[in-house]
Amino acid sequence: MSHPSDHVLRPKENAPARKPEIPAALLNMQKKNLLLGKKSASENVAPAAKPLPGSSGAVIRNAMTAMRPPPTKPGLGASNSVVPAVGSKFQKPLLPPVKKTTSEFVAPAPVAPIKKPEIAPKQKSPASGAESSTESGAAASSSSGSTTDKDKPKSDAQPQKPKKTWELNNFDIGRLLGRGKFGNVYLAREKESQFVVALKVLFKRQIGESNVEHQVRREIEIQSHLRHPHILRLYAYFHDDVRIYLILEYAPQGTLFNALQAQPLKRFDERQSATYIQALCSALLYLHERDIIHRDIKPENLLLGHKGVLKIADFGWSVHEPNSMRMTLCGTVDYLPPEMVQGKPHTKNVDLWSLGVLCFELLVGHAPFYSKVYDETYKKILKVDYKLPEHISKAAAHLISKLLVLNPQHRLPLDQVMVHPWILAHTQ
Repeated sequence: MSHPSDHVLRPKENAPARKPEIPAALLNMQKKNLLLGKKSASENVAPAAKPLPGSSGAVIRNAMTAMRPPPTKPGLGASNSVVPAVGSKFQKPLLPPVKKTTSEFVAPAPVAPIKKPEIAPKQKSPASGAESSTESGAAASSSSGSTTDKDKPKSDAQPQKPKKTWELNNFDIGRLLGRGKFGNVYLAREKESQFVVALKVLFKRQIGESNVEHQVRREIEIQSHLRHPHILRLYAYFHDDVRIYLILEYAPQGTLFNALQAQPLKRFDERQSATYIQALCSALLYLHERDIIHRDIKPENLLLGHKGVLKIADFGWSVHEPNSMRMTLCGTVDYLPPEMVQGKPHTKNVDLWSLGVLCFELLVGHAPFYSKVYDETYKKILKVDYKLPEHISKAAAHLISKLLVLNPQHRLPLDQVMVHPWILAHTQ
C-alpha cells in the first residue's frame, strides 16, 4: 500500500481564503447583467446629472424629467424623429434643459420707478387729447425730478405756427359791393391763394365820433366764432391807423332785399318764402343755443350766396346775453318788437317777432306795420295791427299770427316753426 506524498501543497498560515469557484453559467449571466446595467465611462457619452447640494438625486431626477417637453410625434413638428427614452444610449444631456427652463422662469429684476412715466405720454387715448398728455408729462416730472424732451407732450415739443399777419397789400381790391354808415364793402382777392372774399372797410374816425367802438368790437368777437351754413363767415380782421378791415365770405347774389325788389310783383311765392324762412330759422336756432340775440333781422342784412343760399350777414346789433335781459332800442323801425317800443327789457324772443315780420314782407312785398310816420308805425306795432292780402294761404297766415304776438312768451318757438305745416309743405 502506498502512502500519500509529502509534496502535496498545503495552505500557508495567515493566507486569505480562496473564493469558491463559480460555475460558468452563473458567471456568464452576471457579465450580461453587468453589461446591461452599468453605464460606460467613455468620454464620448455625456455625464449623468449630479444632484444639487442639499437635495437627493432622485428628487432632482424626477423634477428634470417632469420639465422636459413631451416627445414630438411624427408629422407635428419640424422633425419627424422621436425623442429617445430615459436611459437610452443616445439620451440627451439633462443638465442643459434644466438650466434653460430655470432661466425662463426667473423673476425679472424690479423696474426703476423713473422709467414708468416715460411710457405714459405715449399711451394717450384719442378721447383724452392734449389734457391727458399734459397730465402724464407732469407726473413724469414730479416722479423723476427732471423733465426731458421725451417726457414733454408733443404740443410743447413742437411749437405752433404763428398766425398770418394780414395787411392791405395782401389783396387785390375790386368793385364796390355796398355802402354802410361807417364804411364800405369791396370785392377783393387774396393774392397768394387767389381766394375771393368781401372786404368790409370801416373808418375809425366815424366809429369814434359815433361812440360805437364797443359795438364793432362785439360784432367781430361774435361773428368770428360762428360756423353755420346760413351764417356769413368772418375769416379774419386787421387794421391800420385809419381803417378796420373785416375779411368776410363773399355772397355773389347780393342782398335778399335786392332780390325781393327784382321780383315782378316785388314779392316771392310761398315756396320760395318758406325756403328762406326755414334757413333763417335754422340759423337763429344755432345762435339762440349759444345765447346770441341778433336783434336786426331784415332783408338788407340777409345775403344770398352760391345757388341762392340764405346767409345772415350783419352782426352789428348782435349781443351775447346768457343771463340777463336787454334794454337797448336797436334795429329797424318796421321790425321793432312791442317790448322795445315800450322800453321794456327784451330777450331772444325779439328775433321771433322779426321772423314773423320778415315772413309777411317776403309774401306781401312790404312790412306789416309800415307807415310814412314813425309814430303811426309804433302805434300799429303796439296794437299788432296788420292786414293780410287775400292771396296769402291760411297756413302762411297761421304761422305769421303765431309769431306776431304781443306777449313775447307766447310766440311760437323756433323748433316748432321748423315743423310748421306751411314750412313742411313747401320745403319737403
